[in-house]
Amino acid sequence: MGHNARVSTWAIVVAAGGGTRFGAPKQFARLGGATVVDRSIATAGRIVDQVVVVVPAASDWSPPDGVLTAQGGATRSESVRAGLAQVPDDVSIIVVHDAARPFASVLLYRAVIDAVRAGADAAVPGLPVTDTLKRVAGERVVDTIERAGVVAVQTPQAFRAPALRRAHDPSAESTDDAALIEAAGGTVVVVPGEAGNLKITVPADLETAASLLEFT
Repeated sequence: MGHNARVSTWAIVVAAGGGTRFGAPKQFARLGGATVVDRSIATAGRIVDQVVVVVPAASDWSPPDGVLTAQGGATRSESVRAGLAQVPDDVSIIVVHDAARPFASVLLYRAVIDAVRAGADAAVPGLPVTDTLKRVAGERVVDTIERAGVVAVQTPQAFRAPALRRAHDPSAESTDDAALIEAAGGTVVVVPGEAGNLKITVPADLETAASLLEFT
């Protein structure tokens, strides 16, 4: 992964969460012979010119050679902005990926990057929603959401760098970077997501991930 003026595609791997639901920072949990975050970095590094990993302030994790780090903020958006600060102005495409999704494939990275190269401001992977969705207030169901045209969005998400920088003004907050592009009036497209692109949120997800490794 080079670090020079010709670099055009960088990745920000967000690994700054405290793991409240997991009970510990899940990104540093062992999965097979590597940590969750190391697996996410390895895939990103096969596609982009440089990887920036955003980690918690108190982290004693050491990045692989050639990988840059940034200190995370109090929110996900603040953490992404910390990563953005490490990306040179001449980079044209920035990919943002959650470290807790260690199975995102090289092909998925290529799909979102190619969609941005083709003219979109942002590209996200999405899977059709198969479950019936209900909006609730406490325990009471208040609405049923029509499934048609609804997708569950994953990462990695790719962005035209200027669009992502503009969307991430200092007050912008969202758990999804593409939502910031939408709010700013940018064009966001969807590419097919991957059913195997598991997000590790609770300890049972790590067990599922370990079983998936046995079949890969």
